[in-house]
This record gives sequence, structure tokens and C-alpha cells, in this order.
Amino acid sequence: MLGLKKIGVLGRTYRHIKRYRQILVILFKYGFGDLIDTLRIEQYIQVGLQLISRKSREHIEKLTRAERVRMALEELGPTFIKFGQILSTRPDLIPIEYIKELSKLQDQVSPFSYEEVREIIRTETGRWPEEIFQEFDKTPLAAASIGQVHRAELRDSEEVVIKVQRPNIHKTIEVDLEIMLHIASLMEKHLEELEHYRPTKIVEEFAKTLGKELDYTIEAAHIERFAKQFLGDSTVYVPKVYRELTTERIITMEYIDGIKASEIETLKKEGYDLELIATRGANLIMKQIFVHGFFHADPHPGNIFIMPDNVICYLDFGMVGRITRQEREDFVDVIVHVVREDAKGAVDAILKITNYQTEPDREALERDIAELMDQYLYLPLKEIRTAKLLHQALEISSRHRIFIKPDLFLMMKALSASETLGRKLYPDFNLVEHARPFIRRIQLGQLSPKRITEEIFDSGSQFVGLIKDIPGELHEILRLTKEGRIKIEFEHRGLDSLLFAMDRVSNRIAFAIVLASLIIGSSLITLSDIPPKWHEIPVIGLAGFIVAGVIGLWLLVSIIKKKKM
Repeated sequence: MLGLKKIGVLGRTYRHIKRYRQILVILFKYGFGDLIDTLRIEQYIQVGLQLISRKSREHIEKLTRAERVRMALEELGPTFIKFGQILSTRPDLIPIEYIKELSKLQDQVSPFSYEEVREIIRTETGRWPEEIFQEFDKTPLAAASIGQVHRAELRDSEEVVIKVQRPNIHKTIEVDLEIMLHIASLMEKHLEELEHYRPTKIVEEFAKTLGKELDYTIEAAHIERFAKQFLGDSTVYVPKVYRELTTERIITMEYIDGIKASEIETLKKEGYDLELIATRGANLIMKQIFVHGFFHADPHPGNIFIMPDNVICYLDFGMVGRITRQEREDFVDVIVHVVREDAKGAVDAILKITNYQTEPDREALERDIAELMDQYLYLPLKEIRTAKLLHQALEISSRHRIFIKPDLFLMMKALSASETLGRKLYPDFNLVEHARPFIRRIQLGQLSPKRITEEIFDSGSQFVGLIKDIPGELHEILRLTKEGRIKIEFEHRGLDSLLFAMDRVSNRIAFAIVLASLIIGSSLITLSDIPPKWHEIPVIGLAGFIVAGVIGLWLLVSIIKKKKM
């Protein structure tokens, strides 16, 4: 796992300081000087600002802030590119306009040398490439931010591809993450508007996600699970993983000789059935989501190859999604209520698949959902665009401060990507029609005798477990009580005004008693004729009457001011 530590203002090493300066210069270049000023870290960027021309800055200023963020991340390198790509799947962490822009991030970087590839393979396997492979193509097929892919041939003539992680990528990423965490902590300190998004929490979650992506054995496990759930399905092919040549830093898979799904003209030229491919692709994504609950979360055309007999092959399983049976059913409930034009029911179902800190205004949310339903319910099915519908739904959820759960958002993006590819292959492709039988299956599954029996059994088991636990829990409570370790605290709320009123009343009663006592006491002293006297009236009695008069006048004025006569 990646190490993640907060660094001081000046960084822990020269490497931190140098990289920090690079990052801040790029941020300044793309128009984030105001952010640097706010965070009070401009001392890092005094060197290098002269490299940014006025013409370049004028061009940058014409772009939206989201576009500038995307361009800055691309220039900042592998860690930041991955950061942006992962953030583009998290509507619960960033605003919708940034999600749309970050989805465009390109993961194409310069390859590293064959000598470095050779050294990594020897370190990971204990053997040089020439000892393992009969042939090894020194020129990579592709190079991305984390690793690059080479074609090779095993000793038994099997063709494979081997993905090799970039040298020292762990150290590079750790330095970047520590700097990101430091900047995030400054943002939390100086930018109140970002308090809700908790930048440090975002960086920490990113570190966990990226740590998994840097372990190629996890990707291998994803491929094997995917293959298992489609075992016997002739419409899909899953590449074989060579476990003996797979470690955390390298993964070896079967070479796939196919045509990218994006190469439409080549597919036509080779005589492939594009309508059949679109149909199979839709059925496969529906099975992944609604049957297995485990799906390829990045099914863009570059990750899908078409093989002979119109067989579909998925590549790159670094990003997958998981969706529970309950989440599938909740999502279907949303669709059912929308179809029935039941805005209230749709809102209830939507709140089950979203996260929120405070209860949204249901009436306003129902109104927005009803307006969205009006836009789509009466359209012909072939005119409905899932991508546009998803974008509008995200705008509504963002406006009401409710956020679609990450895996459900990945699911929606996967459906949207499948629809986009399906329409490129076959213009009359209709994803909604393909989804209908799977939605119906989910509905029927909820009402099946087997499912009802399972739920009754599960509820009964939980109840029996609760009954069994009660004596033990009660015994534990009694033991803690006996030892004096149980402490019960009561907290009252909303009683402050009542207590204040009672306190004021009791004070007035006390003043009235003192006032009556003074009058009675002064009267007794006056009647007793006790010297000294003033005009034959005892001075002490007179003083008591004066004090009583002042107190009585003050009490009367106080009551009149409060209008409580």
C-alpha cells in the first residue's frame, strides 16, 4: 500500500521542494494564481514564472475553470492524471461540470526504455526476458501513466502481452500524494466553501484506490472473476491470465488478435454484423450489472475488441464496479416509478440510491423529477439518450445536495458508454429495449416464492439470533452496572427559553418577598418609635420605606417594559 504522510511547509526533502515548485508553477500557468495567493504558498513559485508568456495566459483565461483543471492535471503527470480520472467517477466528491471535463483526460504518456522493462521483469520473476520469452517486442504497443504494454511470445509459441509498471512509480506517486495532501489541508484551512467536500478526505480515498490499481494481481483477480461469470457464454471472450508471470508490478495475459470496436469501417470491410455486435454488447453489460453485480467499469471502444464470429472481448480490468442485489432492486424501483409517472415514489426510490448529509426539500425535488419525466416519458424510445439523461439527473442531484453512490454512478456511466458504442455500430440501437427484460427479471425475482422464503428465513434467523443474544447482553449490562462502569447522561434540548422564563419569575417573586418584608419591617420600626428620629419618624423605618419604594418602582417598570402586566 502507498505511504501517505503530511509534509511541512517547506517539504521533507529537496525532492519535495523541487516537485512542489513544479506543481505550483503549472497551477499558476493555468490561471490558479488566486488559489495560490489564498493558500499563501507563493514563495515556492518565484523561480520559473518568467517562463509563462503573456500570450499563453491570455489564451488560458478564455477557458472555463473546469477545462483549465483538466489541462493542468494532464501536464502534472501520472499521479494527477489518475487523480482526475478517478474523480470523474465520483459525483459525491466534485461538482458535475468538473466530472464532465475530467472524463476527457488522456492517459497517453511517453514510454520508458526497454532496459528498464528488462530490469523490472528480472526483479519480479528472477529471470531475464530472454530466458522466459522466445520473442519480445522492445517497442511498446501502448504507454500509459502507470505502465506500458509489450507483445511477446512464450517458449511454447503462445502469444502474450505483458504490462510492466513504470520504474519508481511508487516513489513518484508517494511524493505527489504527500504534496497533494498538504495542499488539500491548506484548502480546508483557508477556503470555507470547500469545507463540505473535505479535500484531505478526497486525497486519502484516492491514495487507497490508486494503491489497488498499482497492484496488478488485483487486476488479474478481476479478469478471472469476469471469466468465471461468463463461463460457457460463446458471445464473449476473456483473455487468459498467466499467473506464474504475474506479480504486483507485471501482468501477463493472452494476446488478443481482434479489431477495436471503435474501428467501424474496418469492421464493415471485414464483414462483421454490426447490429449483432451492438445487441450482444448490450446484453453483456446488462448481464454484468443486473445478473452478476460485477461489471467492467470502463467499457469505452478502445477497451473492447471484436473477434471472429462477432465475439466480444473486454480488455483492461483495472476499473471494475460492484453492485449489490439490493442496489440493483432500488435502481429498478426508480425506473418503475418513473415509468408510472409517480414522482413521489421516484423520489423515495432515488433517496435510497443516494447519499446526503441533510434531508433534501422533497417538494422541490419532486417538482424537478416530474419536469425531467415530462421531457422523456413521451419521447419515442429510440430518441432517448442515456448520457444526456444521466447528465441531467446529476445536475438535479447536485442542486439538491444528494449524491449518487460511487458504484451506481459507475454503473450508469457503463450503461451510457455501451449505448454510445451501440449507436455508433447500429444507428437504430435502443438500449432501453434491451434493458426491459432484465428489469422485468429483477421485478419478478423480488416476488418469487424462493426469494420471499429466503427473506422470511433471514428475518427469522436474525430474530432468533437477537433472542439468543439478549441474555448475554443483559448479563454484560448488569456486570458493568455492578462495577460502576455504566454512565447514563441526559441532554435536554429546547428547554433554555423555559428555564430562563422560570428563572425570571422566581427572581421577581424573591424581589416581591423582599419588598413585602421591607414594608412590614419598616412599619414595625416606625410604630415602635425607635430613635434616632427625623421629624418624629424613626430614621431606620423611613430608610426601609425608601428602599422598598425604589425596589417596587423598579419591579413595576420591569414588568411594564416586558408587557406582562
